[in-house]
Amino acid sequence: MDLITPTWQVRRLGLQPYQPVWDAMERHTAERADLPDRDELWLVQHEPVFTQGQAGKPEHVLLPGDIPVIRCNRGGQVTYHGPGQIVAYPLVNIRRLGLGVRELVNRIEQAIIDTLSHWHVLAARRSGAPGVYVGQAKIAALGLRVRHGCSFHGLAFNVNMDLAPFSGINPCGFHGLAVTQMVELGIDVTLPVVEAKLVEQLSLQLGLGPVWSANLPETLYTESLSRS
Repeated sequence: MDLITPTWQVRRLGLQPYQPVWDAMERHTAERADLPDRDELWLVQHEPVFTQGQAGKPEHVLLPGDIPVIRCNRGGQVTYHGPGQIVAYPLVNIRRLGLGVRELVNRIEQAIIDTLSHWHVLAARRSGAPGVYVGQAKIAALGLRVRHGCSFHGLAFNVNMDLAPFSGINPCGFHGLAVTQMVELGIDVTLPVVEAKLVEQLSLQLGLGPVWSANLPETLYTESLSRS
């Protein structure tokens, strides 16, 4: 008998403000119970925003300027989201997948590392500092939360964005941490191309078959969101 690979819905949300997407993740996680067919991956670019993890220290927000700072319930310290950055939210039942939180983090990091390897970029983890680094510079940040065995929040992967706002914070709580992106590494590629490779690698790491959906999540209040 052939084994059937479980699937997850992959949705591109476009450019969206942060708060409504966070609210939608909360609703999705609360409503999904133990249903395997509610595993999803949301891909989004956020309007400029600093997000501060639940244990985040306010002193790591230095000069936010006009960019809003939102305290959320993910792990980690402060980071920046803006156009040109892939934010990916794996909303998966890790109990059903047989994963612990540390293993989930490792697999997400490995997916990013393997995505960059496709463009011949050598990336690596760093002990005690979740995320992915190229040399001494951080190219992707992670911040997760797990509730009732289901994950939400996720990763932020810098592709071709304005990095200047990172100078207004201590990225991920590290003073003077350098931040980089694919375009600065000489890789001129569009976000959808990088998204497709990232989805492929995340799916391989989690053992899920991607099913691309043209629909926004039902839990997203579409009337309050940008359609761009």
